[in-house]
Amino acid sequence: MFDIDVYLDGATFKEAQFRDPIVKGYTFNPTLFRSLGVTDYLEFCKKILTVSSGLPVSFEVISDKPSEMIRQAELLSGLGKNVYVKIPITYCDGTYTGFVIKQLTDKKINVNITAVFTLKQIQKIIRFIEDTKTIISVFAGRLFDIGINATIDMFNISEFVHEESSCRVLWASPRQSYDIINACNARCDIITMQPSLVKKLSLFNKTPESYSIDTVKMFFEDAIHASYSF
Repeated sequence: MFDIDVYLDGATFKEAQFRDPIVKGYTFNPTLFRSLGVTDYLEFCKKILTVSSGLPVSFEVISDKPSEMIRQAELLSGLGKNVYVKIPITYCDGTYTGFVIKQLTDKKINVNITAVFTLKQIQKIIRFIEDTKTIISVFAGRLFDIGINATIDMFNISEFVHEESSCRVLWASPRQSYDIINACNARCDIITMQPSLVKKLSLFNKTPESYSIDTVKMFFEDAIHASYSF
């Protein structure tokens, strides 16, 4: 139905077990882990891998120091061949993580470069990853948040990445189910979607008229169930 891979973003263990056939991978980050109530970072990674069916799973390092990032990346990568290690495009001070990225790709570790916002950022590190299948996660949803038309930027990024490398572009942090169409139009390879957005994809078969009636019924039934009167 869609010419793009959908990765489930921040799934609970239960959601990861009973995945939709459209799901082709999983992604996580420390913020999502925290929202899921995860207390043991590494153990939860291992737990998710038991139900991943060998699909790609991205886990993020939790350090801001090069040597520790590399150590954590090696540890995460060792959990399974389907693991991609998420490395932020910069450290907290804004300097680029190119050294870490190069060290990991030289070790043949699968890398997912995360928190990317601009083409310029990608241009800074593209030579380290040009011959790899590295995932480049661009936070399109957050670009929209700051008033930038992410669809235009994502198209330009996809064009550059596909011309200059073997890497894949991921549309991250979508704000609506329609972003899967935006991501396809921007020629992205992957989109991450939270479970609630994935469920809404089934609505794409509805007509506006039928969805209008569904909405009217919902309002009416909620009023009845709440025993409202005046």
